[in-house]
Amino acid sequence: MCLALPNHSIEGDGAMYVCICRAVTEAAVRGCIADGARTIKDVVKRCEAGTGCGTCVSKILDLLGTGASELGHPLQRSA
Repeated sequence: MCLALPNHSIEGDGAMYVCICRAVTEAAVRGCIADGARTIKDVVKRCEAGTGCGTCVSKILDLLGTGASELGHPLQRSA
């Protein structure tokens, strides 16, 4: 199942939606990480991604892992 909605976003061309239930884009999740989110709970508190059906949780965890390498410090993967 693909949850991407290409070219249908106010955030710019080709924005990828991570959480369809809450209309949260990958850019928004990356913004949460840049602003200090270190766990899935942190992301949920900041943008509510992951609070609907739960399909996006694995993608959020992947982004948290990416954020760790980009930010140069480890992140906790807690549920």
